[in-house]
Amino acid sequence: MIRSTRKLALPLSRRAVLRGAGCAMSLPYLESMHALADTPAASAFPKRFGVVFLGNGINEDHWSAEGEGASMKLSKTLSPLEPLKEKINVIDGLYVKALTGQGIHPGQTGSILSGAKIAKGAVIHSGISVDQMIANHVGQDTPQSSIVLACDQPMTGYHETNFSMAYSSHISWQSPDSPVPVEVYPSLAWDNLFDNRGSLLNISVLDRVKGRAEDLSRKISSTDKSKLDEFLSSVREVEKRVESMRKTKVNAEDGAKAKNTVLSTMDRPANGLPEDLRDHARLMADIIAIAFQTNKTRVASLIISRDLSAMYYPFLEVKEGHHAASHNNNSDGYERIARFHVAQYAYLASKLDSMKEGDGTVLDNTCLMFLSNLWIGRKHDNFRLPLILAGGLGGTLKTGRALNYLKAGPENRKMCSLYLSLMDRFGIKANEFGDSSTRLENL
Repeated sequence: MIRSTRKLALPLSRRAVLRGAGCAMSLPYLESMHALADTPAASAFPKRFGVVFLGNGINEDHWSAEGEGASMKLSKTLSPLEPLKEKINVIDGLYVKALTGQGIHPGQTGSILSGAKIAKGAVIHSGISVDQMIANHVGQDTPQSSIVLACDQPMTGYHETNFSMAYSSHISWQSPDSPVPVEVYPSLAWDNLFDNRGSLLNISVLDRVKGRAEDLSRKISSTDKSKLDEFLSSVREVEKRVESMRKTKVNAEDGAKAKNTVLSTMDRPANGLPEDLRDHARLMADIIAIAFQTNKTRVASLIISRDLSAMYYPFLEVKEGHHAASHNNNSDGYERIARFHVAQYAYLASKLDSMKEGDGTVLDNTCLMFLSNLWIGRKHDNFRLPLILAGGLGGTLKTGRALNYLKAGPENRKMCSLYLSLMDRFGIKANEFGDSSTRLENL
């Protein structure tokens, strides 16, 4: 049982909010707003939490980090994080005890973010995930408590181990009996963020707030005007890509109706999803970045390839689907798959790090986690898990480290101890979470 106490949130720094037809958009932090605001800006910026998930593990021969700070040495698979190594922690040796010895795949994934014991059979049962614990605490300050995205369609039915495939398809759980539905279509994720519906679908978000943006532009400094212009341009660039994918989805829906079927049963690109995973993953990452920057939400998760994924990677010259390739996970091909996923994570982290916020960046006020449910796919080994944290979480999390808990003993290397430590930093004081009642040492 989780016992928690909740502290009132401190007032946040005043930001400009552009309002238009059915739309409100918080702008990035602007120095000029301190003078324009009717109350002084607070020094603290909002903390955010994000998760990027890779199913089926990594190539263990190329996953390591040594040293600290600028001199940290990263392995081949972690090389996309080279520009960010002073802002990351590569953590080895943690595991989810409740998911060991349960059978393969869904039994190794079902409570990856909660550490709860999961149930077999017709009634799914897991635990509230750490992202939703944080969302429940900070979500009242944003239009959406969290966004839960995926590039892989969820599966239905049961695995041979008698665990529901829902465990393999979802990492975010809003209650022990209910995972948060994932959104796989970028256009729907975008429309939910900006309240696009009905006739507003045909009107750019920027056109809806154009007058307010022009008015604000006349009142702020030239430096802030450049920031504002850069921000609005980045929103428009993402919006254009979303519009293109919306048209593709509409055409796919028409095709599905003609065949008397539904999109979820169709393969990409016939189902309206991008054929190239690179396009899909980058756009989902951009949506999360804008959601964080505009304070639409402070909690997000992204499953790029789920457990038991059949995703193909022709651009990596890998012939097998993701799950099949993971059964030879120490191959060069699967290393390229794992490195591709790390690169998408690095892209999102870099995007957040490019967004200035006071003297730091949005990444500096974020904890962005990369996680997989397995260490060695060919052995279905989950007694240690690949894990990276990026961002300083408002100065509460030291970065630039390689932390190894593998020899710390079973009770001292629990993922749920990490989750308790992170929840502390969001002001959530829980006596226990999942299988742990202690915080992770040296974090």
